[in-house]
Amino acid sequence: MTTQGDQILDRPLSAIGGKGLFIKELEAAMADGRADLAVHSLKDFPIVVPEGFVLAAIEAREDPRDAFVSNRHATLDALPERAVVGTSSLGCEAQLRERFPRMDVQPSRGNVDGRLRDLDEGRIDAIILAAAGLKRLGCTDRIRELLDPAECLPAPGQGALALECLADRADVVAAVTALNHTATALATAAERAFARAFSDNGHTPLAAHACWQEGTLWLRALIATRDGRNVMRAEREAEVVDTDAADALGWKLADDLLARGAGRLIVNA
Repeated sequence: MTTQGDQILDRPLSAIGGKGLFIKELEAAMADGRADLAVHSLKDFPIVVPEGFVLAAIEAREDPRDAFVSNRHATLDALPERAVVGTSSLGCEAQLRERFPRMDVQPSRGNVDGRLRDLDEGRIDAIILAAAGLKRLGCTDRIRELLDPAECLPAPGQGALALECLADRADVVAAVTALNHTATALATAAERAFARAFSDNGHTPLAAHACWQEGTLWLRALIATRDGRNVMRAEREAEVVDTDAADALGWKLADDLLARGAGRLIVNA
């Protein structure tokens, strides 16, 4: 299905209804019986699951990093000072502007093929895309550099696929439960809880990345102004065995930043 989010490409997603624009039509198809299940890129799924629906499984995560793609430049650092760079992520935009104040960062939306076409036709010098999407589409050869989360934190949920169905479809839930990947589910739960603490509506630049290993979850996150002049970062780790504990870690990290005054960076619609 092609949704409104796929069709309206001349405006930022936050200006035309946010992440929900991608899923409303898919949920309508499930509600009226035309579909049993929807598969989403978790980074594009609303922070709050709509009433009557459930995320039945989170599949094993692909590469969560952002990828630098350019035809003329090998790395992000190799770009000329006033290079034009496209990204669809406000969090990425803020981090780029913080690091490269003279860079011309432009909104870039649409499917991967269309965005790569903008690059190939010379409208931009480079583009930042989710590495997972490029890899899943067989475009790994377009990646010039993978951006370390220490330098550019990705969007919450990036690289993970979420399976959504009606909450009362116990048969569908049972059928996909085996696809749930514990480490990915816990890491993304913490990332999304952090975003939810700021009532994320797609207007506030933020980013989060968590890693779960041997019972310990390490979460790094940031909130910023779009111009990159104010960026607040924090990190926390805790022993985590279930999604409730992962949620708690995300909220605690958000509380750390709110205590430092991060509330002034929240952008309301």
